[in-house]
Amino acid sequence: MKISDTKTSKPCAVVVGLALFALMGCSAAGDSKEQEEDSVAAGRLCGGVLSKEAGKALELITDVSRFRPSADESTVRAAARNLVRAGESSVTGYGDVCRISSPLDDFQVRSTWRLSNVLGKPMSPTSRFTKLPMGEGSGVDSNAAFLTFACYKKDDLKVTPDYVTIDALIARKEVNARDDLRALKDAYGTLVHSLALAMAKELGCKDNGGLKPEPSLTPA
Repeated sequence: MKISDTKTSKPCAVVVGLALFALMGCSAAGDSKEQEEDSVAAGRLCGGVLSKEAGKALELITDVSRFRPSADESTVRAAARNLVRAGESSVTGYGDVCRISSPLDDFQVRSTWRLSNVLGKPMSPTSRFTKLPMGEGSGVDSNAAFLTFACYKKDDLKVTPDYVTIDALIARKEVNARDDLRALKDAYGTLVHSLALAMAKELGCKDNGGLKPEPSLTPA
């Protein structure tokens, strides 16, 4: 090979490299755009039951404003059906309410329900939670919350209610020293109240399980 041939081959390599880089860039941009198009706002999660305030709370908790769409069975309506089935065959039960993740799936907020015919401690240890005056018992932490309400069915003659606990917990996301812990606790309280209120309405509980339209975030 002549020296002149070697010199002329370098621009070709650069052109090929730039073309490959551009192709990779386009591919990455395309993937990002596709993920954005497949994502939804907080208000459409869990069957579209979250209040506007709960949607904002979820954005504060997760640091994102778009989420992976909820699966058909990851809704409050589906969770209520499963809870009713559990209550027909047993005095206790447990299941998912909704799972929430980002389009990149780099975190997950999981909400679950628990059913019992007696009022007990819904999460253990409860000492780490700040107690809130909601329902039969509620508590918040910087990465979790729970709320228990008593469900008397409107047309049921039962003297004792079913006790339903809704909780929410984030996984794969660390709380750092720069986070506003009070704001995070308030956000969790708002989120779990919205989910619990939606569940009480879906179950047809008398007086919505004793839950007020708005969360009570001042510690008990």
